[in-house]
Amino acid sequence: MNIYFAAPMFAKSDLLYNASIVEKIRNLSKEISVYLPQENGDINDKTAYANSQMIALADTEKVLESQLMIALLDGLVIDPGVASEIGVAYAKNIPVIGLYTDTRQQGSDNQKKLEALGSVAENQFHYVNLYTTGLIKLNGTIVSTEEELMKKVKEFIKK
Repeated sequence: MNIYFAAPMFAKSDLLYNASIVEKIRNLSKEISVYLPQENGDINDKTAYANSQMIALADTEKVLESQLMIALLDGLVIDPGVASEIGVAYAKNIPVIGLYTDTRQQGSDNQKKLEALGSVAENQFHYVNLYTTGLIKLNGTIVSTEEELMKKVKEFIKK
């Protein structure tokens, strides 16, 4: 099974986190092949040169070869490249599991946090783009922990 791992990949912390999660996914089964774009030196060695078309063609080819996409949704906004990859997956009916670990989503039953929504500039929750998350939910799911992610990947492998 081919899995495409869509995630931001420009900060050292991004690179390390992506590699950590992908290692866990790869360890789930020998049947899994995970494409992690940051490992593709032909287009993502930032000391070398790859133009926009080279990047788009290489990554789109890998999305289209996948049977599942895992998309990291964390950050100030969903990474634009990740959002584009999610759109390609949706258009080709490739299921997506979104991983959204932002801690600000916690406390949805806290009355004070809910009341704060009515005050200007006091939103206690994080916003993620509803169009992009809608594309995921139409053909997949969104989880909030790595443990839930691994469980969903295992379920998908069994299908």
